[in-house]
Amino acid sequence: MTPSPSDRFTFGLWTIGWTGTDPFGTPTRAALDPIKGMHKLAELGAYGVTFHDNDLVPFDATAQERDIIIKNFTDALAETGLKAPMVTTNLFTHPVFKDGGFTSNDRSVRRFALRKVLRNIDLAAELGAETFVMWGGREGSEYDGSKDFAAAFDRMREGIDTAAGYIKEKGYGLRIAIEPKPNEPRGDIFLPTIGHGLAFIAQLEHGDIVGLNPETGHEQMAGLNFTHGIAQALWSGKLFHIDLNGQKSIKFDQDLVFGHGDLTSAFFTVDLLENGFPNGGPRYEGPRHFDYKPSRTEGYDGVWESAKANMDMYLLLKERALAFRADPEVQEAMQYAGITELAAPTLAAGESVADLLSDTASFEDFNADAAAERDFGFVKLNQLALAHLMGAR
Repeated sequence: MTPSPSDRFTFGLWTIGWTGTDPFGTPTRAALDPIKGMHKLAELGAYGVTFHDNDLVPFDATAQERDIIIKNFTDALAETGLKAPMVTTNLFTHPVFKDGGFTSNDRSVRRFALRKVLRNIDLAAELGAETFVMWGGREGSEYDGSKDFAAAFDRMREGIDTAAGYIKEKGYGLRIAIEPKPNEPRGDIFLPTIGHGLAFIAQLEHGDIVGLNPETGHEQMAGLNFTHGIAQALWSGKLFHIDLNGQKSIKFDQDLVFGHGDLTSAFFTVDLLENGFPNGGPRYEGPRHFDYKPSRTEGYDGVWESAKANMDMYLLLKERALAFRADPEVQEAMQYAGITELAAPTLAAGESVADLLSDTASFEDFNADAAAERDFGFVKLNQLALAHLMGAR
């Protein structure tokens, strides 16, 4: 269970560099030098590192200071062999963004936010990133009367389409990934779930290069099924990136180590990412990105233990998921459950609605009572999954 770059595990600088501050307490750790953190991640077997612009470059840095910091970062990439497959922009920390970036009621703030994003799209392209993530942490409201919601969605669409159009104009090999979240830090955030994100993308002019970056805790803190959500995003061709962490039910965003929350959900997440859909279909080929916060109870020894724990948990679950799918009894149970049957189109090839309506076996002669006696064996199949998860098979 030794992680290696081939596993494509990535970490945000904001994760390992989180100092432990929260709404009720001051930092419990000193700030981490990003370059030192990169070397440690490489030592642990990570593939890459990701960052918001201000994780690396202070908000008020001069142009000269920014150039020096970015040069040191690119030098560290070369020294460690790490990649920077994803870059994003912070539009939530500075007080200027207290009412959002792209959807602020203040037009001058929206223009500043868009310039900040375009500047970092240039940086992402320069670093060879594949994905530019957009998390609208401040795009929302606490009071329903404080926003013209139609105008807010117009401005959100304008901002993302402008960024995507800029990527195309420049010929950058980048895609944009929207990151949904229901609340926190705003009372309610726009595009709160995977489903909202998919619906929004369908309204974009440049939606062909816009997809999603779902996060485990963000869906689960809304009471939703993360595996269902990423499956729909994958089926839609819109799972561009993924954030993995742990969450225990509906509460604040906990950002626990992956698998340290809902372990069964984590197992089926890994099963989908590694094994794909049972009957074939799109596969996720991107980084396995850990967006978590090391517990504020830990020092930096504990930070590195937690980074290692994310990778270890994923590899353990991958081993269990591969064994689960390869188990002949599981394959038999899946067949009994009708999982392969679900792949058969309801209408036969070339069959029309008229043909269906004339088929008396499908309705007039269909014995619903007899069909209702079918046993699907879902409980046995799930028990087999849990037995593999627990290492009992």
